[in-house]
Amino acid sequence: MRQDPAVNIVAGFAGSQQSGNSARVFVVLKPHEEREPIEEVMGRLREKVKRIPGAELHMFAAQELRIGGRPSFGSFDYALQSDDLGLLREWMPKVVAALSKLPELSDVSSSQQDKGQQIGLVVNRDMASRYGVSQAMIDASLNDAFGQRQVSVIYNPLNQYRVVMELAPEYWQSPEALKQVYISVPAKRLPSGEQPGSLQVPLSALAGFAPTNTPLSVNHQGQFAAATLSFNLKPGTSLSTATQLIEKTMRDIGVPNAVQGSFQGSAKAFKESLRNQPFLILAALFSIYIVLGVLYESYIHPLTILSTLPSAGVGALLALMACDTEFSIIALIGVILLIGIVKKNAIMMIDFALYAEREHGLDSREAIFQACLLRFRPIMMTTLAALFGALPLALGTGYGAELRQPLGISIVGGLIFSQMLTLYTTPVVYLYLDRFRLWFGGRFRSGQNLSIQ
Repeated sequence: MRQDPAVNIVAGFAGSQQSGNSARVFVVLKPHEEREPIEEVMGRLREKVKRIPGAELHMFAAQELRIGGRPSFGSFDYALQSDDLGLLREWMPKVVAALSKLPELSDVSSSQQDKGQQIGLVVNRDMASRYGVSQAMIDASLNDAFGQRQVSVIYNPLNQYRVVMELAPEYWQSPEALKQVYISVPAKRLPSGEQPGSLQVPLSALAGFAPTNTPLSVNHQGQFAAATLSFNLKPGTSLSTATQLIEKTMRDIGVPNAVQGSFQGSAKAFKESLRNQPFLILAALFSIYIVLGVLYESYIHPLTILSTLPSAGVGALLALMACDTEFSIIALIGVILLIGIVKKNAIMMIDFALYAEREHGLDSREAIFQACLLRFRPIMMTTLAALFGALPLALGTGYGAELRQPLGISIVGGLIFSQMLTLYTTPVVYLYLDRFRLWFGGRFRSGQNLSIQ
């Protein structure tokens, strides 16, 4: 890694609290203007390090804010949980293999590590019954040898010392120690014809043992066993697309209902924000409508002001598409800022038009025409001030430019597009809604007169 021209500092350590057979490497890159984009650097480093036999490399860019806090090997997490540990261990590799084939994802890995070693002991029940050895006797002998069983307490005037029975450490360093374990069988359980006393039956005559794989650790989420699947996104892939692909893949491979999957960390926060986002936008628009309705004492003209907002959103999306920038949370913040910046254009015109109608007796057409003439200059001044204030965000470079650019692009695009449209559409919408108000008011008054007669 140090040989790569984009790398400045490399530091790492082996082992962690979660797993003893893993290592972490921290790579500090050179300044942004002296290297390629981080996606290209990560791709180049993957090609170099993947040649190491027996090791798997998972890379992700460090984040200043990481939601969730659970250890993982990627930027986003997807957790599988089940009340059956065997079922979870069976399906986790299948899910990882299926998601690894998706071209939109990279560095798909799992926190489930089944490469630990254990000794599996299989008891021959028929042979054990011939010698009169029960399963409880085998369990007790193994507990005496390896379980640190407390057998007595030594009492002194000042202290108490618990006596623990176990094999000496030199005898349990390898699985061969099981061949030296004997089961003591009382005389009354011996077959007829044997001499009274106790018989020492070797454990190896009753059971066979062999090494098998076992999890190094079993994680839990809530009350159920869980394993975390981590992944990164390929350049040009959005998180919303990745969440849809993962859910579709889970259905396609037929994961049983006993194994439940859910997004965690940043992916979970993103999905929850998408679910609540439409309601938040509707609540904001409703609040704006109520405030404007109270301000202008009208049910209709707040709609004229809100009619300017769609053009701002469309302009922001077109600008992001033209600059090949994804619609991120920062870009959404820019769209929310546009709501306050753009609607002031309509407020300036509608406020003057209503004042001219009520105080000077002008009709709606003449009032909105005078508002357009007199309010054009302050509208352009405020719009250009906001536009030039957002240009440094859109065109800036250096540290953190990737974070600021979507905000500036969305504001600049929304202001330009909405300004070109709302100067023409706002007077038209005002006139049509005012005619609708007069028509509806006339129909309502006619209905009242008919009911009185």
